[in-house]
Amino acid sequence: MTATDLADVNLPRIQTGANPQHLIVTLFGDYWFGRKEHLPSSALVALAGEFEITATSARAALSRLARRGLLDSSRVGRRTYYGLTPRAAEVLNQGLHRIINFGLDHGPWDGSWVVVIFSVPEDQRDVRHVLRTRLRWLGFAPLYDGVWVSPRAHAGEAAKVLVDLDVPTSTVLVSRMVHGEAGGDPLSAWDLDELRASYDAFVAEFGPLLDRVQTGRVGAAEALVARTQVMDVWRQFPNLDPELPEDALPGGWPRRAAQAIFADVYDALGPLAEVRFQQIVGEHVPELAHHARHFTTRSVTRRASRKAASGQDTP
Repeated sequence: MTATDLADVNLPRIQTGANPQHLIVTLFGDYWFGRKEHLPSSALVALAGEFEITATSARAALSRLARRGLLDSSRVGRRTYYGLTPRAAEVLNQGLHRIINFGLDHGPWDGSWVVVIFSVPEDQRDVRHVLRTRLRWLGFAPLYDGVWVSPRAHAGEAAKVLVDLDVPTSTVLVSRMVHGEAGGDPLSAWDLDELRASYDAFVAEFGPLLDRVQTGRVGAAEALVARTQVMDVWRQFPNLDPELPEDALPGGWPRRAAQAIFADVYDALGPLAEVRFQQIVGEHVPELAHHARHFTTRSVTRRASRKAASGQDTP
């Protein structure tokens, strides 16, 4: 599956806060990924209740997710059960690798920019919208109207997007900046002050949580909620920052510090959060509860490295 395929899949809109549909899909991905057994709606409603989502809202979210083809449903007697569809599971897995690996590329930058230049007629506004969405997914940002730039994206993927959308007038080139005044510097396509503030806010919010986790002051119920929260906030950053090269950024850039806090908090909360997930599921289907498992950022990274070394696609 390519990046452009992922951008087209209609998963629940990512946002911070308790969005029922997004939360349910996240919980499946974090603790029930790869399991063929379905979970009863009563257990999923109870899990959503940990995040202060009402039973009515949770049941409505399950129905909508099933209608959208993201959850499969089954019945045993009068009870309804749900599980991820293969398509939803594939997309979640690909998205997970993108989120987990974000912020780990500290390699040197060769100074080149991938530039996409395009013109889309006014009567094809829908094409323009899809094009912009896909370019942002690939790590581009608009320098001028119709001129998008990225220091990390693959030119071939950008070209494929243009071909797939049948954009009538377009160019993809790789170049180096010779001159750029004020807004003409490619870096100005990103609001660096706002981006820095977002990383600083992440550190300020979750740094103290890490301290409490490390000193044993977080219980299982809080761990389940906090682990989802830190993931929900961190997963915003790949859409805001295409891993802008450290070589080109101001000194003391906070991305590394934020990434370290994310990984440490997420991983440290995993065992406790898994216990709470098992407790809740066990109240509804005791025979399935022990199947719940959490993963860590480090296990995902190690697995990806092994797959790359063996020449296989990362699952």
